[in-house]
Amino acid sequence: MPTKTKKTTTKTPHKRIVKKDKVEKVEIVKSEHSPKIVDSAIPHSAVKKGEMILATGKRKTSVARVKFLISGEGDILINNKPIKTYFPYFAWQKIVEHPLEAANFVHQGTFDIKVKGGGVKSQAEAIGLGLARALTAFNHELRKNLKPLGLLRRDARVKERKKPGLKRARRAPQWTKR
Repeated sequence: MPTKTKKTTTKTPHKRIVKKDKVEKVEIVKSEHSPKIVDSAIPHSAVKKGEMILATGKRKTSVARVKFLISGEGDILINNKPIKTYFPYFAWQKIVEHPLEAANFVHQGTFDIKVKGGGVKSQAEAIGLGLARALTAFNHELRKNLKPLGLLRRDARVKERKKPGLKRARRAPQWTKR
């Protein structure tokens, strides 16, 4: 005898179209099961707390937590070290400072950054994404400067896993004729 299965569905907010003077307006009617609507001006990985903005940036296995203190002197501290000490090469410093230069925000506010995991370049790219998200949370108008440059896009490429029978992800053992 077959058993009855119950279909489960998730409820989403209902949309109601209201026409006023030939202009359509879409209203979202909340039900008790509808998801919370978050302020769209703040990126999902940034939080405002008074004089401080917290944001997160990721790249490969690196995770950067950016704490942006609005009333600061313009210092960038990475794991309690100045940027020039933590990233001795100019190219890495440029990756970190690129969102600040694009937003004309150099030497304004203090950035206290904690980063872990990954290599040095992926840490620099994670910090750059975190800084861009923090600046967008601070002033939504800066988004139009940062978005065309690709500074708000998370690069999701990670190393492919090793497969059994292969030396690496796709590298097969060398074939011998005899």
